[in-house]
Parts: sequence; structure tokens; C-alpha cells
Amino acid sequence: MTSPDVTRRELLEYTALTGGVLLGGQFMPGAMSLAVAQEARPTSSPLEVVLRVNGEEHRLSLDPRTTLLDALREHLQLTGSKKGCGLGQCGACTVLIDGKRVKSCLNLAALSEAREITTIEGLAQGDKLHPLQTAFIERDAFQCGYCTSGQIMAGVACISEGHAGSPEEIREWMSGNICRCGAYDGIVAAIQDAAAAPGSVRGG
Repeated sequence: MTSPDVTRRELLEYTALTGGVLLGGQFMPGAMSLAVAQEARPTSSPLEVVLRVNGEEHRLSLDPRTTLLDALREHLQLTGSKKGCGLGQCGACTVLIDGKRVKSCLNLAALSEAREITTIEGLAQGDKLHPLQTAFIERDAFQCGYCTSGQIMAGVACISEGHAGSPEEIREWMSGNICRCGAYDGIVAAIQDAAAAPGSVRGG
């Protein structure tokens, strides 16, 4: 399949068989092969990073490019923070850093040292749920559940920031968290309930 006279049908068939891995080097002028491209990538020395997560310190050896989300999920096995868009648009990865809501997919782990990081796993106290977690259950504020941890973390911040005064205000300040199931009415109601409950700002 190296002839310059290859037909479009032959090209498509070959792509289907190989997954397109080798096509770049064979048919695109000046293109590097996959192996050459991998060898050309710059390598980075690991960084020793100390992350304080949910009140505990963790010493990690990380690639400098590791996001906080990947450090939490892949290195600390705290998988409550979800990988969604990877672009900071959906909010599924929301955590709290020093009480402020943060999209962990956009933050480098190495820049999160000496900060107090709270994930969904750190909200409850033993078997006692955070008021917002309880409200989400009572208000049926989730369906598939994929966005729920990010919604709850953002909701905790929304309450502690003083932006839970009305449904309209909650919707505005929660607009950075997307629920593809459309459970917004339940989410707003849950935040209103939790805002009125004692201890609702804990973790925020």
C-alpha cells in the first residue's frame, strides 16, 4: 500500500484495518511516523508534590503536567471527581481549594501544594452526610449521577459564597455545572434546602 496511485476505496479499507495508525507516515508528505513522534516528545523529570486532600497529606511523584484531577483519580484513587469534558466547561470535576470551587481538570497538581483540597469524599463526617448530600437524595436531584459530585461541590461553594438567596440566583451561580439529564429543578431545590440547614457551609 505504498503506491502513489492508491485509490480512495483502498485507502479507506486500509484505514479500517490498521486504525489509521500508519497512514500518516505513508500518505502524508512530511508527516512523522508514530514512533518518531513519540521519540520526539520532550521528557519531564518527576516532581515531588505534597497534596493536602480532605485533611490528609499525600506525597506523590508526578509528571509536572499532571492535572489535579488526574492526581486525585489516578494516584490517590479518589474517583468521586469525574472526568467530563476536560476543558473546564461541564463542571463534573469540581473540587474545593481553600473553600473555593475549582475545575480540577484545568489545575496542575504541582500548583495545588500548600492548599486545602476538598473532594466529594471529604464532605461527609463518617456516616453523617453533608446537608447538601442529604438534600440531593431527598430532592431526587440526580439521575445518571455522573455530574452529581461536581454539582454538590459547586453547590457547597454556592451556599458558602452567599449565592443561594433565590432559585434564579442559584441557577446563575451554578451555570458552570452541566447536568445532561436535566435534573436542574431538583438541584436548585436541594441547594435551597441545604442553605437553610445548620452546618451547610462545612467543607466550603
